[in-house]
Amino acid sequence: MRSLLFVPGDSPRKIEKAMTSGADALILDLEDSVAAARKAEAREIVRQALAAARSGAPLLLVRVNPLDSGLMQDDVAAVLPGRPYAVVQPKTRSAADVRALASLLYVEEMRSGLEIGATRIIVIATETATSIFHIGSYREAGPRLAAMTWGAEDLSADLGASATTDARGVFTDPYRLARTLCLFGAVAAGVDPVDTVHVDFRDDDGLRRACADAARDGFTGKLAIHPAQVPIINAAFTPDAAAIDQARRIVEAFDRSGGAGVIGLDGVMLDRPHLLRARKLLARAGLAGGTAGNH
Repeated sequence: MRSLLFVPGDSPRKIEKAMTSGADALILDLEDSVAAARKAEAREIVRQALAAARSGAPLLLVRVNPLDSGLMQDDVAAVLPGRPYAVVQPKTRSAADVRALASLLYVEEMRSGLEIGATRIIVIATETATSIFHIGSYREAGPRLAAMTWGAEDLSADLGASATTDARGVFTDPYRLARTLCLFGAVAAGVDPVDTVHVDFRDDDGLRRACADAARDGFTGKLAIHPAQVPIINAAFTPDAAAIDQARRIVEAFDRSGGAGVIGLDGVMLDRPHLLRARKLLARAGLAGGTAGNH
């Protein structure tokens, strides 16, 4: 998933519009974008949107309310019969929170006659100060965990910070640390690292820079808050033809080497980390070992 677009769960109009945004996934939100008085209504709207989803539509994810809100169980019970691809879990503190959600999903999958374990989990792993100290724990989160992302706004509220960026619009140290730890934690857990939102949806140049930085560092996709951001994100996280060709040549050269640990290609010495990066790029491009494959 390159682009994951947040959509307020209480707005059928915005959900319908988002379906044609080109986003790889929509996050139908029951948390921050929905007022407390509209939570029940939003659950019903999201349930209907899931039921009406057509084949070929974006993957549909649902962001539920946090574990300690008292609302998560009702959220899960309401939406799981609609078979969302994944549940997005906010304000997680550690892998223990993921396992608690997994238990709720198990119960509702049983009740709804769904395949056990089919519903994946994506966590927003950096929204509290406590969570920063437990990012390494997600290696024990279980097989439902599909991706990890990070957030700056809720973290800044927890810290009591006045801003998340400096005068140049660059994240300050606490949030750069959260970003980096999320990336490390996701890779260590064997799941996709997804970069956070770019909050100024009119700042196309800033979004392009943020996407380029994230793709360079190893993130595989980015959260979006407006449909206009989707094409920029998709372009940034789609490997271009030159990169695919080079990665294919690296893989093929290692295949011809008979298991060598180091090879030469175009006058450059390449070792196993180069091979691993090439294989990952081909996987993101929907290729395997230099040949066409499925995502």
